[in-house]
Amino acid sequence: MSDLLGGAGMPDAWQRIWAPHRMEYLKGDNRPLPNNDVPCPFCTIPTLNDEDSLIVARGEKAYVVMNLYPYNAGHLLVCTYRHVADLTDLLSEERNEISALTAHAMKTLRKVSRAAGFNIGMNQGAVSGAGIAEHIHQHVVPRWSGDANFMPIIGGTKILPQLLAQTRSDLANGW
Repeated sequence: MSDLLGGAGMPDAWQRIWAPHRMEYLKGDNRPLPNNDVPCPFCTIPTLNDEDSLIVARGEKAYVVMNLYPYNAGHLLVCTYRHVADLTDLLSEERNEISALTAHAMKTLRKVSRAAGFNIGMNQGAVSGAGIAEHIHQHVVPRWSGDANFMPIIGGTKILPQLLAQTRSDLANGW
């Protein structure tokens, strides 16, 4: 069996980039789960200033913030101020503003970073993959031709060309 695993934990032909900081998040640190006392980050974020919280824009019922664990540069989250988990529990004003902020985010990402396409969506419930299932949030992930190059496919690594704070500043200024 060890031949099949390449001597698990032993040097082999694979190049790996380790990200042990992610394990703490996966274990639940800094994330509200039933077994910890971590407050909801999407409720806390709007109480901070925009630069520290990475908020790009604020509406009346929702706000736009950088994702701390982005799939691509410029990955945004559109979150309601109200702590609600499910799309069916939103007020029509909240649903409308999430939609309007998402559309504006797309326009801004096209203007600032020349995004060629987008993945947009919500994971409803923990079983669907929602990392913070208790507070609804919509993902806006900008895409470019070739952004799924050999690094994530072969190397299992995503290269982000800019720090989150700089991307936030560019998007906030472009908003």
